[in-house]
Amino acid sequence: MAFLVRPSEQYRESFTEAVKEFYAEEGEYHINLSEIQDHFSGFLQRIENWEKGIDLPEGYVPATVLWLVDDDEYIGRVSIRHRLTDELLRGGGHIGYDIRPTKRKRGYGTKILALSLPEARRLGIKKALLTCDDDNTASAKIIEKNGGVMENRADFHGKLKRRYWISLG
Repeated sequence: MAFLVRPSEQYRESFTEAVKEFYAEEGEYHINLSEIQDHFSGFLQRIENWEKGIDLPEGYVPATVLWLVDDDEYIGRVSIRHRLTDELLRGGGHIGYDIRPTKRKRGYGTKILALSLPEARRLGIKKALLTCDDDNTASAKIIEKNGGVMENRADFHGKLKRRYWISLG
């Protein structure tokens, strides 16, 4: 059974394998592989600091990062941004998630988003903005299955994005 956890040393090996999968499948990833291999505890500390707003890079906002695990295996990650900047309002949104390549098309995307919505509500978010590339029909379906209502399509740095809102009551 899949559930969300705080990033921790317990999942280091599985998380590292997932990052390797992203590089192999997509050629790039937003996490530096050598950093997690050589300085995993520092990586975890940075996640914790950024959630508290400590040492944020320019343009970043505090965000809660959670990992989806199943049978002690890292499946994916969700980042719930505590607030939106103008840039995030245009094309980033409150919630971003990814599923490791070997675990896609198994319902984990729908699951991670569903589990993240109560967390977003707990953070005080009443309506969550989610975006996806216009041609990413899998992501669009996941967002729609979780109550997402498309507001529009908008250009974001030369790429067309679908912008969805999910009411969190």
